[in-house]
Amino acid sequence: MGTLKLKLETGDVTIETFEDKAPKHVAQITKLAEDGFYDGLIFHRVIDGFMAQGGCPDGTGMGGASEQIPAEFSDEPHVEGICSMARAQDPNSASSQFFICLDDATFLDNQYTVWGRVT
Repeated sequence: MGTLKLKLETGDVTIETFEDKAPKHVAQITKLAEDGFYDGLIFHRVIDGFMAQGGCPDGTGMGGASEQIPAEFSDEPHVEGICSMARAQDPNSASSQFFICLDDATFLDNQYTVWGRVT
């Protein structure tokens, strides 16, 4: 497993990536991060007790990177600290937006691709 570091105004967030469970998603997120795609972006949707969503280049939740990734569902549950991909209605529409679970959200299991965990 690899790691990815987000540098936020409030401090660094280290994420353990799950290459074995979501190799395409980890590769996409890692490449975007290395290319500076996420630099300066905000978490545009934060719902206390649920999740914080970011990765939209225009800050509205409507934008993304040019490449979409097919779903890679796994048995990893959506619990506090899990990083998962946001998407449109099509399960194969994930691009750059992701969310971090702030609490148990297992009702999302097998609907969104889990790609890491905040350590």
